[in-house]
Amino acid sequence: MALSVAFIGLGVMGYPMAGHLVRAGHNVTVFNRTREKAERWVVEHGGRLADSPAAAAERADIVFACVGRDADVQAVTEGEQGAFRTMEKGAVFVDHTTASATLARALALSASQREFGFVDAPVSGGEQGARNGQLTIMCGGSDADYAKAAPAMGAYARHCQRMGDVGAGQLTKMVNQICIAGIVQGLSEALSFARASGLDPEAVVAVVSKGAAQSWQMEHRHATMLAGKFDHGFAVEWMRKDLAICLDEGRRNGASLALTALIDQFYGEVECLGGRRWDTSSLFARTEMLRRTNRT
Repeated sequence: MALSVAFIGLGVMGYPMAGHLVRAGHNVTVFNRTREKAERWVVEHGGRLADSPAAAAERADIVFACVGRDADVQAVTEGEQGAFRTMEKGAVFVDHTTASATLARALALSASQREFGFVDAPVSGGEQGARNGQLTIMCGGSDADYAKAAPAMGAYARHCQRMGDVGAGQLTKMVNQICIAGIVQGLSEALSFARASGLDPEAVVAVVSKGAAQSWQMEHRHATMLAGKFDHGFAVEWMRKDLAICLDEGRRNGASLALTALIDQFYGEVECLGGRRWDTSSLFARTEMLRRTNRT
């Protein structure tokens, strides 16, 4: 069934996600902080351009957002021109931003007081997953709110699942980022070790990827890592933002995240190498620099 939806935030992820909603037959209104990008999206996909999140949310059945940080989510929801000011009773706000569970719970409470729903729904799959409509979406919210939003999210999801009450989606995304950080660091060390041992890293990957060491990172990133190409993918600065959220939550719930904290420091070293916008696989650049230093 065609819905009236709004999409706030047309970045690397949001731009193609909103396009998938149009292709699924929904009536889409968009808002982006940089207006030129929103104008380009409307030329490409159709739909309607709004001048503010509040204007985009008017009469929408579902309002989606995919912005940068907690402060950005706060601004587009409860800011002076935020979507919460105009959303109608019975609508649902779906936040695809990777943000804190604390913020999700606070916004859900605010939404309930205004008699509309809230679902925290961070995504995994990167730019390629967004473009191909193959994202994994981990959701927190009531059964009823999730049931309203899930069919629309299916336009760009490979897998979408409710993980529990509000905040559970963000907590699950933290688990995802903790796993990725550890895997990328392990892969970086393994490839560097292969080179240091005089092995052909490509041949090594061809063998070990057929066994228990296989991972998405190994399959999709080993070649660019070995080539020293990092001008793609998920930026280091955004991973550090996500890991900061993980570490803050770990301090709150008592989880030991020693490895995550160490890898976050390693990403800080990558930033010092000029890699703030490099892909997260650029941990390999740091590892290779240390290998060359140790040889001398």
